[in-house]
Amino acid sequence: MKALELSKKFTYIGAGIGLVLFAIFGLLPGSFIGGVLGLNIAGKIFGIPLNPTVGTKAIIAIMMLLGVAISGVIFILGASLAGWLIGYLIGSALEATTAGKKA
Repeated sequence: MKALELSKKFTYIGAGIGLVLFAIFGLLPGSFIGGVLGLNIAGKIFGIPLNPTVGTKAIIAIMMLLGVAISGVIFILGASLAGWLIGYLIGSALEATTAGKKA
C-alpha cells in the first residue's frame, strides 16, 4: 500500500518538473517546429510563394498550437511516468525492507 501512495506523490512531483521543463525547453521549439510544418503544408496547398491570406495564416497558427500541445504532452507525460516509476521502485524497496525486518 505504501508503494502506491509514494508513487502517486512522485507522479505529481514529476508532472511539476515536466511542466517547468516544458516551459523552459519545449515551448519555443514546439512552436517553431509546428510553424515550419504549417508553412510546408500551406505551401503544398496554396503554392509557393505564399500570400498572406486568412487560410494560410490559419493553417500556420493551428500547426503552431498543435506543435506546442504535442511538446507539452511529451514533456509532462514523460516526467510523470518517470516520477511514478521512481516512486513505485522506492516504495517497493521500502516495503521489502520493512517486511524483511518483521520476519
